[in-house]
Order: sequence, then structure tokens, then C-alpha cells
Amino acid sequence: MTLGTWIALGIVALSALVVLAVWRPVRAAMRAAEYERARKVFHQQRERLEARFMQLAAASGKPRDLRWTSCDFDNDVSYARDRHSRELRAFVAVTISFEAVEGGLMEEVEAVGNLRAATAMFRWQDGHWRTDGRAIFNLNPTEAIAFYHDDLEIVGKEVAERS
Repeated sequence: MTLGTWIALGIVALSALVVLAVWRPVRAAMRAAEYERARKVFHQQRERLEARFMQLAAASGKPRDLRWTSCDFDNDVSYARDRHSRELRAFVAVTISFEAVEGGLMEEVEAVGNLRAATAMFRWQDGHWRTDGRAIFNLNPTEAIAFYHDDLEIVGKEVAERS
């Protein structure tokens, strides 16, 4: 190889190192900006998202032989990022009440009327928040993210001011 070839290879290698060194902070800044935008949009669309969650959850048929009667959403929101898809997720604590479906197996169970704690999950996809009505029962948002730690990493948490 000639000296010119070695110099060209050195320039290419040095350029690649510079790009790698600069890319990480740029990518981190892009993720931070995306998180801030997603957080603002979540608050703007929250009422619609909660209604959609309730609609889909109630239509899911889960838990079996129970009908969703209400779902109260906490004001706090925890955010996590999917480690594989890089999608943002929002987790909100909910308190759910059910009633037994007539003729179902739960009709005679006294505990049907007990309030249930769960976490509602929302996902940021293609610049919009969506939900599939998925509730993670018996875990608050922090516990849900910790439970799925192989798939999720915490990004932030908003604690509503208590009056």
C-alpha cells in the first residue's frame, strides 16, 4: 500500500471515531427531546386516553365473568422506555371496580365488589399515545416497571402536587 492509501484509511478511521464520539450525546439529546414532547402530549390527551383505556379494558372480557364498572386514575405518571423497541411507555396507577356478569362463575363471590389496584399502561408510538386497555393487576407503576426490568428502563416520574 502506498502512503496515500494509509493516510486515507487513517482519515476514514479517525472520522468514524469522531462520529461515534459525537453520536452518543446527540442521541441522548434527541431522546430527551422526544421524552419531553411525549410527556406534554400525554397530559394534553390524558382524558381521551383514560376513556379509551376504560373502553378497551371493559371490552377485553378480562377478568373472566366480571364487568368493569369504574376505573379511577391516579394523577402520578411513571415513564419507561422499552429496552428492545425503544418505545416510551407511561404507567398510571388505577383503582378498578367490577360487578359479576349475570350467570357467570363470579356471581356468588362476595369479593367481586372489592376495589382492585392495578397499573394502566400506555405506549408512545409514531408520535401518538395509544393504549390496548392492558392493566397490570396488583402492582403500582414503580413495581410494574421493576417487575419487567428486563424489558423496561425507567425514564422519569411525575408526582402530582398534593393539596
